[in-house]
Amino acid sequence: MRRYRNRCNIKERNMTEEIKKNEVQIEIDELVAQGAYANLAMISHSEGEFVLDFIFLQPQTPKAKVRSRVITSPAHAKRIIAALQDNIAKYEARFGTIPAAAPVEDPKKVGFYH
Repeated sequence: MRRYRNRCNIKERNMTEEIKKNEVQIEIDELVAQGAYANLAMISHSEGEFVLDFIFLQPQTPKAKVRSRVITSPAHAKRIIAALQDNIAKYEARFGTIPAAAPVEDPKKVGFYH
């Protein structure tokens, strides 16, 4: 089992006082550590939560499988966006611009990006 320690940089120090005061130890089991590849995501929401479904869509296959579902609060979803934007900026500074994905042209898949 892997363990991660909370490492704070200047931006992360804006997190809640509780996290600043306490060291957070996160464990990950071997199966979860392997990850699951996804090339499509569907996001839905209600007033109290966001649901993120990560899907693997194989080429020339009319069927896809949800590999992982994450359910989170609206506030945490907003923090995830900020963290992704920060990481994408760091990635692009190191490796170059990531080309933006275009929407799928198939009308049955309106709004899907992959």
